[in-house]
Amino acid sequence: MINKIAASVADALQGTPDGATVMIGGFGTAGIPDELIDGLIAQGAKDLTVVNNNAGNGDAGLAALLKAGRVRKIICSFPRQADSYVFDDLYRSGKLELELVPQGNLAERIRAAGAGIGAFFTPTGFGTELANSPDGSPKETRQINGKNYVLEHPIYGDVALIKAERGDRWGNLMYRMAARNFGPVMATACKKTVATVHEIAELGEMNPEHIVTPGIFVQHIVKIERIATQAGGFKALA
Repeated sequence: MINKIAASVADALQGTPDGATVMIGGFGTAGIPDELIDGLIAQGAKDLTVVNNNAGNGDAGLAALLKAGRVRKIICSFPRQADSYVFDDLYRSGKLELELVPQGNLAERIRAAGAGIGAFFTPTGFGTELANSPDGSPKETRQINGKNYVLEHPIYGDVALIKAERGDRWGNLMYRMAARNFGPVMATACKKTVATVHEIAELGEMNPEHIVTPGIFVQHIVKIERIATQAGGFKALA
């Protein structure tokens, strides 16, 4: 019987190796799998390459992973914001590598990995410093129909950590609004995907037309509780 429901975050993250490329869903604070990031810190993997749209807020979540000294390199499109002081300190002191990728290119490079696309040409970044590889060498360019393009390659991951709304024991996932963001493409681009969900559905309860990430791309799901607020409601998922 297929049952991808893990007993705990620790069980789901067991075996994450040092040096892994970890894709972490989220857009700003929307859809960040905080419980999985905390679990990764507790698990102890180090020398990580992290792929995320941002580079952490405040001291929690991704910022806490950076602060713990577990990340060697971050690949993202928007590293600096008002409360990105953890990233700022590490980057300015030379303790963290940064590969800056335009947001559309980031999503497409991840999607390309899952779709089996070897590389693709995009106009974004042409004529700028972003048309160079991380080592400073120029990327291949080409003119197509009179327009200039840059060749970009897929980003492959070892582990994807994503936040979903609902799942079943086969690993099928549904998301809530903006919390969806990079989760679906990251799940396809990694060797292993771990997702948190707030609800566990029985098989057949979820409308197949509403399933965004099929269970074939998911290895473990972990049920987490919603966080109650002082006002008596629940913390927004998005």
